[in-house]
Amino acid sequence: MNHKNYFTYILECSDKSYYVGVTSNLEKRIHEHNFKKYSGYTAIRLPVKLIWSQQFSDIKEAIKLEKQLKKWSRAKKEALIKGDFELLKELSKSTRNRRQPSTGSG
Repeated sequence: MNHKNYFTYILECSDKSYYVGVTSNLEKRIHEHNFKKYSGYTAIRLPVKLIWSQQFSDIKEAIKLEKQLKKWSRAKKEALIKGDFELLKELSKSTRNRRQPSTGSG
């Protein structure tokens, strides 16, 4: 049985912004971004370079992570890219704390 691999990836654009995507062929997709196969975000921020990726055997898991990363702050993405999981944990805590409604008690 042929297992296909999927990748969730982060590109750094020429303006230092990040682009998050999913593909089944990482090398081909980066090439396509850099040669303007896609209009939109990356097309006006070339060249792009791959700075992080994670491999999956299930496309649903890759898409789930892509959606999650797109909601993350730049600081959280940078912690992930650097592999600084302690900082990532701290940033996640501070994000959760900001989202909690105040109870008015105290």
